[in-house]
Amino acid sequence: MTAHFIPVKVHIKEQKQVFDRFGALWTPTQIVLDPDGEERHRIEGFLPVEDFLAQLELGLGKRQFQHQRFGDAERLFRSVCDEYPKSGGAPEACYWAGVAAYKNTNDPKHLGATGELLKTRYPDSEWARKASVWRH
Repeated sequence: MTAHFIPVKVHIKEQKQVFDRFGALWTPTQIVLDPDGEERHRIEGFLPVEDFLAQLELGLGKRQFQHQRFGDAERLFRSVCDEYPKSGGAPEACYWAGVAAYKNTNDPKHLGATGELLKTRYPDSEWARKASVWRH
């Protein structure tokens, strides 16, 4: 956790101004920020450990993606797909892994493969529907 994050605990009753600054509506709310303070991912509510870890890694991937480090982003997103395939974040991570691979190489085969993967693994997910236009 401390290798990639600086955990900060904010108590709504004691530090309401900080809580309000980030628009947190429910506790717990975990926000993955860039070093410059820009929000990249938000996790609201309690999650089982596997889902929570997947969401944290998804947040790291989004941070890399936003900074156009597409190879690093793809690696993090694929890690969520492979290590936490039953987590709620896995379909989203698989989607973004395909997008990152495409952005890194400009090769549309990555999008097609991602569409097929999502159709097979997560056919009822919104991410499979979003990627359906990529399938051949």
